[in-house]
Amino acid sequence: MNVVQANSKSSRDLLILTLAILAISTSGPLIAVTAAPALAIAFWRCFLGAAATTPFAFRRGFKNISKKSLQTSLFAGFLLGIHFAVWIPSLRFTTVAASTAMVATQPAWAVLFARMRGEVFPKKVYFGIFIALSGAILLTGIDISLDRRAVIGDLLALLGAIFAALYVTVGSNARETLTTSQYTFIAYFAAAFSLLLICFIGGVQLTGFSKKAWIYILLLTLLAQILGHTLFNITLRSLSATVVSMGILFEMPGSTIIAAVAIGQIPPWETIPAIILLMIGMFFVVTGYKSK
Repeated sequence: MNVVQANSKSSRDLLILTLAILAISTSGPLIAVTAAPALAIAFWRCFLGAAATTPFAFRRGFKNISKKSLQTSLFAGFLLGIHFAVWIPSLRFTTVAASTAMVATQPAWAVLFARMRGEVFPKKVYFGIFIALSGAILLTGIDISLDRRAVIGDLLALLGAIFAALYVTVGSNARETLTTSQYTFIAYFAAAFSLLLICFIGGVQLTGFSKKAWIYILLLTLLAQILGHTLFNITLRSLSATVVSMGILFEMPGSTIIAAVAIGQIPPWETIPAIILLMIGMFFVVTGYKSK
């Protein structure tokens, strides 16, 4: 491939990355306006995502699926289910901006888990973690003074970030031998099954929603669950992992703008400095982690 072709592909993938950011940025606003139980939304998002992946998952057969990779993928999917079980309900208590900012701390937790396994990172990463967690603490403190219900949402979103980091940490081993579609199917299926159990135990209604609610659930699955993450994977063919990871961080401002324009949800101005501080911290984490 010559330089002109490479630059052309990079430019095209930057456009694709922008579309991917827009797609995943619809997640928070769509959940916020969907008139259905939060856990039911989580279940249908994962179940429909698994169903959509089914035709592509096993076109190459089952030879590359070992018992260990299957077990690891199932466990990762369970962690993904818990992630959705705590993050999606957070949007019932706090703003889209605060929730997506908190859940965006996922890379920081992933670094801490990796450090516990013996990995070493540049000082820039730990500085970023300190800044991000300072922003998270500041945001929580501000929400306590504004609306104590919002604190519940903040903490749920923070738990969502921790479980998302665990999901990525566990799943990375399985993805070494499985194709993306195979891993996605198994993980989404396991997530849906774990959420189904939680809904059954909690007596959560899974059907009987309005037509509008079902449309929002389908849009959520199509845009955030399928299109967004698929496009992110495509951009890795020519863009660095650092660029793609930085792109994912733009979900927070993207979700905030969409929520403000589409549903009129504007975060309290007092929370903006804390959210900005949190995003600056995550910038240092992502760029430092990818350059180690």
